[in-house]
Amino acid sequence: MNAPAAWQLDAATIAEGVRSGARSALAGVEQCLARIAATDRRVNAFTSILEERALRRAARVDAHPRRADLPLAGVPFAVKNLYDIAGLPTLAGSKIERDAAPAARDALLVRRLEAAGAVLVGALNMDEYAYGFTTENAHYGATRNPHDLERSAGGSSGGSAAAVAAGQVPLALGSDTNGSIRVPASLCGTFGLKPTYGRLPRSGTYPFVASLDHLGPFARTVRDLALAYDAMQGPSASDPACARRAAEPASAGLRDGGTRPRVGVLGGWFREMAQPEALAAVDAVAEAFGTTRLVEWPHVARARAAAFLITNAEGGALHLADLRRRARDFDPLSRDRFLAGALLPAAWIVQAQRARHWFARQVAAAFATVDVVVAAATPCVAAPIGAEWLELAGTRLPLRASLGLLTQPVSCVGLPVVSVPLWGMSVAAPHLPIGVQLIAAPWREDLALSAAAMLEAQGVCSAPIAALRETSSPRVAA
Repeated sequence: MNAPAAWQLDAATIAEGVRSGARSALAGVEQCLARIAATDRRVNAFTSILEERALRRAARVDAHPRRADLPLAGVPFAVKNLYDIAGLPTLAGSKIERDAAPAARDALLVRRLEAAGAVLVGALNMDEYAYGFTTENAHYGATRNPHDLERSAGGSSGGSAAAVAAGQVPLALGSDTNGSIRVPASLCGTFGLKPTYGRLPRSGTYPFVASLDHLGPFARTVRDLALAYDAMQGPSASDPACARRAAEPASAGLRDGGTRPRVGVLGGWFREMAQPEALAAVDAVAEAFGTTRLVEWPHVARARAAAFLITNAEGGALHLADLRRRARDFDPLSRDRFLAGALLPAAWIVQAQRARHWFARQVAAAFATVDVVVAAATPCVAAPIGAEWLELAGTRLPLRASLGLLTQPVSCVGLPVVSVPLWGMSVAAPHLPIGVQLIAAPWREDLALSAAAMLEAQGVCSAPIAALRETSSPRVAA
């Protein structure tokens, strides 16, 4: 019987095989590159494929004198195209950055993964400058959901989630400012980790909102999330958010054994802003943990509004020079939002920061009685590409912004979250996944990851490779 191709395997299994000599890193990378070539015309996850670099790197892994010590030996991975890759301009999903000088070196997290034996194979599509939740990019095309090619992959890290879901790579890196890891992980049916703000250094990545930006991985198993997370940990003097938190305890990815976490279910806003399939997913997770404990966070809508304003203002300020000189080169949707942000009164931003800090204190107090709280990651399953509206709580809302309704209040205060995918929750679209957020107190990624591993072991959540099919599912109003 033929051994499975690398693209069919999780990262831990690939690494175990390469470390033992049972598998070749070079052959595995060749198999993943072939999978990308065979599938990406339909998925459109990649904007650059680094074939020569990847093959050279894989050959070096095979020849490494201490290959047995590399935790990610021979594991192919790809990164959202806001990560610096030596020799390429860092696009950040834009047209404007095509004219930038190529990056002189790889982003720090890329270097840390490759030091652990992983092999970078390419850069991935995203919303322009990370300002969006659908990866319907005006310059590089829409990334399609591998579980239904007529539907959105989510965003802004849509290429990262889609590449993992399609079996193109077992690991990918994204960024999350207001939900950009958790939204595409939910819609594409992968596991995703948004660590605590300041846990993983952002050195060598294109910023969106410095006070809210996080970096993190996507994978098809919780063990792979933990492997990638552990390989990337460590402070960096070049990222102020990470450098000043160097004294915080380093949280190992997964705890072995231990007591079951105290789990609560977020109520109020987090149930009001969710469609039936999202509520069903949360209820399935609560049942698996045997919990009926309801947790209420106060004034969640204010926190979400604060994050919205801070995002708008910082993003607009960052791009103000290009908005003045090259406005026509922006995606029209992001251009208009950046322009609006540049015009916001300073007093509004001061108030938003006050609301954010007040909310952080209230949320911290709520973790005195629970270890992990759960909430849906998105209000609904993936919508058709081009859809504009979402019906929620009896109100017609703009779809793109509303996909972050349940993630934005969480990242506003920098909490660590694992998004886990559940299936069969939507009556109308049972073939589509939807994610649930497992949210822990700051610096307790281990609790969120361990809770995710418990659910995965029970079969509550899983991330199978997509069949890459189109469906005749009905479209919603555009």
